[in-house]
Amino acid sequence: MERKLFKSLPGMAAMGALFLTMGAQAENLQVSIEIPRLSVAEYHKPYVAVWLEDESRSATQIAVWYDVEMRNNEGEKWLKDLRQWWRRGGRSLDVPVDGITSATYGPGEHTFEVSINGSDLADLAPGKYRLRVEAAREVGGRELVEIPLTWPLEKSSLPLSVKGSEELGQVRIALQP
Repeated sequence: MERKLFKSLPGMAAMGALFLTMGAQAENLQVSIEIPRLSVAEYHKPYVAVWLEDESRSATQIAVWYDVEMRNNEGEKWLKDLRQWWRRGGRSLDVPVDGITSATYGPGEHTFEVSINGSDLADLAPGKYRLRVEAAREVGGRELVEIPLTWPLEKSSLPLSVKGSEELGQVRIALQP
C-alpha cells in the first residue's frame, strides 16, 4: 500500500498544481479614457496613444486609436502628430497592430482591457513607470497626461487617475480579474 501512495504523490502534486492554476485568474489592465465633448465649429475625433514608459523612457505600447478606415492607409501619416508617442516608439511601430490599434472614438468614456499575461506587459521588470496618454485632434489641440505607478500593480493602490484639461477628460487605470 505504501508503494502505491508514494507512486501517486507526483501525480497528485501535478493535479494540485493544475487546480491552483485553474483557480488563479489572470488579471487585466483596465484603462478608461474620457474624450470630452467640445463646442467647436469643426470637430474631428482625436488620435490617441497609450503606452507605459519606464524610467529610461523605454515604451511598451498599449493602444493607438487613429483613422484606420482612410483610403490608402492615409490615416497613418497623421500619427506623427502624437509627438511624444511618435518619439517613444510610434515611428518604429508597423501599424496596424492586432490588439493595439483601433479606430478613433468620439466624445464619451471609452474603456478597454489588456491581458497582463497575454501581452508585452508580462515582460516588464518591476520598477517605476508612467502610464502616458496622448491625444491630438485635427483643427484642434494636443494633450499629454501621465499617471505615475509602480509595476507590478498592487490592487490596494488602485484605481489611479488623472484629469486632462482640454483634449482629454478623466483617465483611469485599474486591475480587473
